[in-house]
Amino acid sequence: MEIQFLGGASEVGRLGMLLRRGPQTLLFDYGMLPSRPPKYPIEAPPVDALLLSHAHLDHSGMIPWITSAYDIEVYGTPPSLDIADLLLEDSLKVADLEGFRTAFDGQDVARSRKMFRSFSFGDVLDFDGVEVLTHSAGHIPGATMFEVNVEKTVLFSGDLHTLSTDLVLGAKPVKCDILVLESTYAGRQHPPREQVQKDFLRKIKQVNQRGGIAIVPAFAVGRTQDIILTLAREKFYASLNGMGKTVNSIYAGHKGFVRSVRKLKDAMDKVNVVGGRKGLERALKSDVIVTTSGMLDGGPVINVIEALREDAKSAILLTGYQVEGTNGRRLVEKGEIAIRGVTVKPKCEVQKFDFSAHAGHNDLVKFVEGCDPEKVVLMHGDNRKLLADALEGRECVMPMEGEWVQL
Repeated sequence: MEIQFLGGASEVGRLGMLLRRGPQTLLFDYGMLPSRPPKYPIEAPPVDALLLSHAHLDHSGMIPWITSAYDIEVYGTPPSLDIADLLLEDSLKVADLEGFRTAFDGQDVARSRKMFRSFSFGDVLDFDGVEVLTHSAGHIPGATMFEVNVEKTVLFSGDLHTLSTDLVLGAKPVKCDILVLESTYAGRQHPPREQVQKDFLRKIKQVNQRGGIAIVPAFAVGRTQDIILTLAREKFYASLNGMGKTVNSIYAGHKGFVRSVRKLKDAMDKVNVVGGRKGLERALKSDVIVTTSGMLDGGPVINVIEALREDAKSAILLTGYQVEGTNGRRLVEKGEIAIRGVTVKPKCEVQKFDFSAHAGHNDLVKFVEGCDPEKVVLMHGDNRKLLADALEGRECVMPMEGEWVQL
């Protein structure tokens, strides 16, 4: 048995991992990096099936390409498949607006949809004698770890979060011989989630008390839901714009993958859903505006910032990691963003809050200890050695893209 990464080994994003045992080849995730222009993984060879850990485009973004190339089935949880379909359609619209070539078209997306096959946590999938058991990865609703049982037990973590949040319960260790583990936050810790939420709510109150509006750019998948659940702890007049409102409805329809559908629906009822120009006018009367995109690269957040950029009383509260080259990173580092091709310097206060859905360094170490593998394969990170050093006494492998690793 051997594995090969087509992407996402020494970097975060465009993850794809082949697992080969005799004539059988399975592909775990196949994503793209939605940068400008998009970056793609190594072209996949023929495979027997694709197992999707979750819906984010850096894990799902190349599904239409591979289902068109090899006519294979794609396995994922119901929320992962529903949201992947939504994001894939949206990626075509974004590429068209920005003038980028895509690896697939609308017909390919429609064809891939017909190849979706759903499972629940705890199900066993059988691929000609290769048994795969599914577990919650905690990252976002529906995110999955895959336990492959053949001569040895291999656990593929996908994106992992071990701490429980308002949205999902944290992942639990799974005993295995070989652990293929994400390392996004190797060497970095997260502050306690409860303290982050308290500080976030306190900042919104401060902004409101001085007469400003809190602008909260948020990823549509996972982060928007985290934010509205946090806002529900206080009585704010909150507005919600962007794709997050559609994702809310998808998650609310998949009981069993969200920690509490009732609490999510209650939180949804407490926000004012808006859209379009008139929606912006309504949103500008709010205490807080939650909107996409999370990295300020397009979407309704641009209209909000444009309307409030001269208001020093207002604030832009970033809730996620800002990838290099994005408007969000530019705002953090230089205090400026591009709006419709024009560079502007918003007068709004800018502050970051760590609502990460990935396990921090110490949590990854604890997870490894709980799984107790004989070998750890570190992937999906650009600081993997920091985690490998913390796992002293265990065999750690840090393959590069394209390199085969014997298990």
